[in-house]
Amino acid sequence: MSFFLHKSNFLLRTVYPEFWWKIDDETEPTIYLTFDDGPIPEVTQFVLEQLDKYAAQATFFCIGDNVRKHRDILYQVLEAGHMVGNHTYNHLNGWKTDDDLYLENIQKCQQQLGIETALFRPPYGRIKKTQVAQVIEAYSIVMWDVLTGDFDRTLSPDVCLRKTIQYTKPGSIVVFHDSLKAWPTMRYVLPRMLAHFATLGYSFRAVPQPTYAGY
Repeated sequence: MSFFLHKSNFLLRTVYPEFWWKIDDETEPTIYLTFDDGPIPEVTQFVLEQLDKYAAQATFFCIGDNVRKHRDILYQVLEAGHMVGNHTYNHLNGWKTDDDLYLENIQKCQQQLGIETALFRPPYGRIKKTQVAQVIEAYSIVMWDVLTGDFDRTLSPDVCLRKTIQYTKPGSIVVFHDSLKAWPTMRYVLPRMLAHFATLGYSFRAVPQPTYAGY
């Protein structure tokens, strides 16, 4: 069974205040949807279709090797007006990876993306302080306020939806996954989550690109 917190931990926010956990100071209730681990055929395209129904914008944190294999889908993401971010080339766990290799992997992903982005999300949310010190010179490190848990096969889609709705608040950065592992749950939860918050008057936006590196 996977263990994770649906709501980001207050202590972690205190240890890493320079990370983006949520986005406040909004004039209207807004949710920042993010999707990790794509692009993947059918899965990412399903996400794009659902977002389009609500004029929703999102940020896709892409794995470089998936971009290499499915570049046409990356173009579909961009053409639909969404943002992209760097999620390393091989979905590396920073805690288990040498700093130089980790930084090289980020750069390799950036080369595959082929467009400028200053948004980075560490896979698994795991990154060493020594890696942060270097990454943050070029990227804003985007974490999350709400982790849906769509990747957890032991979590029923109904519970995933209920927890996601329970913890999502104005300004929340919410993580879904456009991956094969998450696909059975995500395709159930995402449309219902969008419908729920749209009815309440929420808008859905992409995480904004920072105006300069390290912001």
